[in-house]
Formats: sequence, structure tokens, C-alpha cells
Amino acid sequence: MRTGPPRTHAQRSVLVAASAALATAAVMALPPPAVAADSAPIGFGAGTTGGGAGAVTVSTLAAFRTAVTGSTAKVVKVDGLIPLSGQVDVGSNTTVLGVGSSSGFTGGGLRLKKVTNVVIRNLHISKPLKPADGIEVQASTKVWIDHNSFSADRDHDKDYYDGLLDINHASDFVTVSWNTFKDHYKGSLVGHSDNNASQDTGHLRVTYHHNHFSNVYSRIPSLRFGTGHFYDNYVVGAETAVHSRMGAQMLVENNVFRSTAVAVTTDRDSDVDGYANLTGNDLGGAATEVSRVGTFTKPPYSYTAEPASSVVASVTSGAGAGKL
Repeated sequence: MRTGPPRTHAQRSVLVAASAALATAAVMALPPPAVAADSAPIGFGAGTTGGGAGAVTVSTLAAFRTAVTGSTAKVVKVDGLIPLSGQVDVGSNTTVLGVGSSSGFTGGGLRLKKVTNVVIRNLHISKPLKPADGIEVQASTKVWIDHNSFSADRDHDKDYYDGLLDINHASDFVTVSWNTFKDHYKGSLVGHSDNNASQDTGHLRVTYHHNHFSNVYSRIPSLRFGTGHFYDNYVVGAETAVHSRMGAQMLVENNVFRSTAVAVTTDRDSDVDGYANLTGNDLGGAATEVSRVGTFTKPPYSYTAEPASSVVASVTSGAGAGKL
């Protein structure tokens, strides 16, 4: 029952406006939505398409080896966690896609050797025992590594496991996006040796964006000879993160570093320093050791780098397997 006089038109207008303002404030206060997965690679790996429309689903190592062989266009879905010893070679024009949120490989890894047009998505890849890398890209082009979860542990010495993701022998046009890398000593090595200039120079063009590196000691990434764009990544708990060496050019843009000793270095461990340009990063107190500022300031592709202030929310909500 109404206990007061009816509201006037002016009073109703004020109430409507106030309600709208409260609704707007409530919407603005909501947490940001999960970032939608990219439908195609951004960066140096742009144009990589992987396999065709048809797909085969496998759940055993033998079936997987057979399914990824050859260069015919194919999509291979991995259902479940498959133990590996060593590495499995993946052929050209292939998409390898994990089913659900917990499929992938443990104990070894995948090798892309002298292939082109390969997509690896939505896999858990863990504890690659030396000499196997979690993923090794060797003498290959047009590769997209997206929304995977790489991990090991730091309970052993640094050489017990090999790299989580290594890119070498003049591989080119690679994008590494929306992955998590956790609990490891040697994260991602690009260019395997100081002595491989004749093969690697002019190649090893790699983009890393929206990856989460947590408790990874170093190589985030370590790049020799090539050209790297490292943007909108979140690094926590590293000793040495981005490492440019042997004349490599690195653009380090809008990243966030926490509990990290050295965010970027260009003058460690090799006879020839690298180059780096830093812009828009939140270093979180980390040091930088940039002995040479480079000429790579604008990538030759279209992209949008979000500001460092939103990177933690985007990456923690969107990176890793199970987020497609």
C-alpha cells in the first residue's frame, strides 16, 4: 500500500537516471570477461593454417605416431594424457589439438623437423626428459604454438629435463601465444648455438605474446641471431627472463615482470651481445642489462598490444590448455 503522495514526473526521472547510473557502475565493476581465443596466429607466424577440416581422434602413442605422419592436410585430436619416451615427429600441414582440458603428453615431446604449416594447440606437455624437448621446432617454417600448458619441476638439476620449447636451425615465422610455462629451469631457447650464424642469420623470426611464465629460471626466451617480438607476457619468478645474444634483435613491449631479478639482458654468456628495445613494460623492480639498443622497433605485421596494466588479468584468465 502506498503511504505517501504519488511521485511526480520529475521525481521519476531522477530515480530512473540514478538507477541507470548504478547499473552502469555495476557493469563497470564486473571483472573483465575471459579473452576470446584467436582464430588465427598474430605475429611472425601469421598465415599458418595447419590441417584441413576433417579430424581423427587418437588416445594411444601408436595411433598418434601414425596419424601425424606425412604432409597431407590433417587434424589430429589427442584424447587423454599419453606417456612418451623421446620425441614424435609431426608432419607438415598438420594441426595437433588436445581434447578438453587435460589431454597431451608427458615424459617426452613433439618434434617439427624440416616441415611447414603446423599448429599445436590445447595440449599439456610435461616433464620432457633430456634429450627430448617438450616441443622442438627444427629447420621448420610457419608454426603456431597456442594455448598449451608446458611444465616440469625444479626438484632435479637443471639438465635433468630439456627445454620446454626450443626453436632452432633456421626455423622461421613462428608465433607462440597464450601458453603457460611452469616450474622449469630452461624455458624457451631460440637458436641452439653461438656457432650457427651461417644457418640462422636472417631467420628465427618469432613472436611471443600473452604467455605466462611462472617459476621458470631463464630463457624467457633466449634468442640468438634472430628477430623476436615479446609483448603482453606475464613473467613471475625468473632469474633471467628475456635474453638477446649473438646480434639478435628483440622488441620487448608491454610485459609484466614480478619477482624477477633481470627482466632483459643483452650481454651474458655469449661472445657477441644482442640488441633490445624496451617500451611500455612494468618491470616490477627487475633490473635490465641492455648494452646495445637495437633497430627493431616496429614489427612488419598488424597487431594490437594491450597496456601492461591489463596484462595480468588477460593472461591469467586466458592462457594455457583448456581455455579455447
